[in-house]
Amino acid sequence: MRKLQLDELGRASVEEFIQTDKTPIVVVLDNIRSAHNVGSVFRTADGFAIEKIVLTGITAQPPHREIHKTAIGATESMPWEYVENVVDAVKDLERGGYRILIAEQTDSSIPLDEISVAADDKIAIVLGNEVNGVSDEVIALFETSVEIPQFGTKHSFNVAVSTGILLWEISSKLRSV
Repeated sequence: MRKLQLDELGRASVEEFIQTDKTPIVVVLDNIRSAHNVGSVFRTADGFAIEKIVLTGITAQPPHREIHKTAIGATESMPWEYVENVVDAVKDLERGGYRILIAEQTDSSIPLDEISVAADDKIAIVLGNEVNGVSDEVIALFETSVEIPQFGTKHSFNVAVSTGILLWEISSKLRSV
């Protein structure tokens, strides 16, 4: 066995990537404090070829040195937009036909592995602040929250790690229906 070199991976150029069909998922970042987390989400979103990232509230925006450090160029390939108010962002996505999934531990959250998707689903995943989670105003608007099952002593995963887990599970399901 040997590790593959970058030129052996067959990845698309940024220009080619921009033209390719995307998985119909939008990630909404609700007041994320760490620009490193934001950069990691950009890189992960590129890896899963999702449609777009929506940054809200205090979430840092490119160009930003700390985002650039962890995104490693994904801010050039991933479409993104900034919407000041997260409620406005999710309502707009809902009006656009997106099914809103709130990544949060609630009294009615559904374990991630139990979420079902249809072939024509467009999904927006809302991920919240590292300390306070998804804004209460957003939680009050929707009935579906999804929770990543955990088996240790900690109460949550890092937001960037959560993004990777959520995108893997949901994009896998969308690609197989």
